[in-house]
Amino acid sequence: MAIYLIRHTTPLIEKGICYGQSDIDVTDSFEMEAALIQSSLPEPVNQVYSSPLIRCRKLADYLFPEHAIAFEPGLMELHCGEWELLHWDAISPEVIDPWMKDFVNVCIPGGESYVQMHSRVTACFNRIAAQEKPVAIVTHGGVIRSILAHITQTPLVDSFGAFKIHYGCVMRLKATDNGFQYEVLHNITTEKEQHKPSNFKK
Repeated sequence: MAIYLIRHTTPLIEKGICYGQSDIDVTDSFEMEAALIQSSLPEPVNQVYSSPLIRCRKLADYLFPEHAIAFEPGLMELHCGEWELLHWDAISPEVIDPWMKDFVNVCIPGGESYVQMHSRVTACFNRIAAQEKPVAIVTHGGVIRSILAHITQTPLVDSFGAFKIHYGCVMRLKATDNGFQYEVLHNITTEKEQHKPSNFKK
């Protein structure tokens, strides 16, 4: 019995803007993207969990109109604190350099670190994984990456290189005797995203 991880569709925001828990809407391509996601889901699910942010809420409502969706704050994207809705390249070097050197452990001012997000995400995921399956989780790229790092024991610092998760991505997790295994059901490459300063090469 499976757990489906589903990333939201393309958000309505300029490329290069830092957004985590900002409640931004989705683009006009939503229904086209959502229909492709829907066609990639091979079976009905018993329960749906979603981030409460509108870009996930709207997709969960579209995909699963017959379900009472459980909205989970633990499934929200990284809290970017004082950097929310700033352009990455406009954040001053003295503020962003410590984070660039250790984005896993350094906390964003007024927000959280990747390891803090990972802790709340994995706690939420483990609780959901213990429920009757199949289930669907509609969430964000950072959350899906965090879950995949958790089930594969991938160091967080390596998780961006290890897992490419585009808008509308669908992953299926299956429980085995050795833990969860994952497979990609839908992951169409879209325009390259920017979730860090343009000069950050790591």
